Amino acid sequence: MAEKPHMNIVFIGHVDHGKSTTVGRVLLDTGAIDKYVIDKFKKEAEEKGKATFEFAWVMDNLKEERERGVTIDVSHKKFVTDKYYFTVIDAPGHRDFVKNMITGTSQADAAIVVVSAKDGPQAQTKEHIFLAKTLGVKQIVIALNKMDDTKPPYDEKVFNTVKDEVSKLLKTVGYKLEDVPFVPISAYIGDNVAKKSANMPWYKGGTLVDALNSLKIPESQEGKALRLPIQDVYTITGIGTVPVGRVETGILKPDMKIIFMPSNKIGEVKSIEMHHEQLPSAKPGDNVGFNVRGIAKNDIKRGDVAGPVDNPPTVAKTFVAQIVVLNHPTAIPVGYTPVFHCHTAQVACTFIELQKTLDPKTGQTKELNPTFLKTGDVAIVKVEPTKPMVVEKAKDFPQLGRFAIRDMGATVAAGMCIDVEKKEM
Repeated sequence: MAEKPHMNIVFIGHVDHGKSTTVGRVLLDTGAIDKYVIDKFKKEAEEKGKATFEFAWVMDNLKEERERGVTIDVSHKKFVTDKYYFTVIDAPGHRDFVKNMITGTSQADAAIVVVSAKDGPQAQTKEHIFLAKTLGVKQIVIALNKMDDTKPPYDEKVFNTVKDEVSKLLKTVGYKLEDVPFVPISAYIGDNVAKKSANMPWYKGGTLVDALNSLKIPESQEGKALRLPIQDVYTITGIGTVPVGRVETGILKPDMKIIFMPSNKIGEVKSIEMHHEQLPSAKPGDNVGFNVRGIAKNDIKRGDVAGPVDNPPTVAKTFVAQIVVLNHPTAIPVGYTPVFHCHTAQVACTFIELQKTLDPKTGQTKELNPTFLKTGDVAIVKVEPTKPMVVEKAKDFPQLGRFAIRDMGATVAAGMCIDVEKKEM
């Protein structure tokens, strides 16, 4: 079987709008999980007086098993259509979603926004759509769920009303409506998820799976300069220094001269391996170990980024970023110094200017030079790393331009880098 192109997708939306049920239904109808699994959960759900929860339970049980440390077949979270091979980035809660979206291993290529046709878009729907946009998710699909539950059921008028409300929202955030499919579904019944529904003859479009198939493959990152954030550095007897990391952009090849920033050390790639096999080259998405000549183990460390000598990774003296404050107990003033998690680096950075806040619904400037930021604010800020750190403009290298901001054990904000003032090394 030829490898199908791979896409990461995230399902987002208000907590009660049927996100888990939609994921469960997609997995079932594309053959990623067996019917008997759902039937087993259905029986349990009914016994516990929670009928209709069986799909959600599939997801929750996987989550529970994960939390209990039972290893389960991860294929539950992957499914295949005739065109693509999808991985679902599970995004149960707001904060997990943000964390998952920024950790790099799971940058979503597309988001499926599940909105209940019965209740219409809620505050959380807005926030999620705005977050998706701020975190660089370019493609979205709107699934208007619970069509079986509208009054009257499967009503075209209800669909159109909710579609208009969501459209307004998408427009203000900056998505182009002509690129966004709206699919009326009932995830619980299975209408229009993988199979066309006879219950909505007025709907002429495709199913949710058709909409997934019409997504565009993200542009290849191979043509860009090499950027490889280092996760760990090992010394292997008889071989030498072996950094390990994931190629985010560009291509890593043997005999290449590379520079590690901010350590400012140059070495030459001798060999590359993945899963204990030698590779002729490593492409974006590959997690590899590579042996470097001319580098000692303590020359480089986690958080460094490898790049070509003639196009080294950018070390920031300061940088300007657009951030969303997700959850801060008080207020963020100038001088605030939380830890920025960007690719594999974790560096404390000081807010040196709060340039402006933006209206999350329109993206227009709300206030210039605010005195502080609070939960819910979207802002443009200037920050200064307390020690050398590689960060790139998100539009050039998205994987090295997005970050989470953590303080007191929680993610307080998330954002992306708009501009970098280079530090002279």
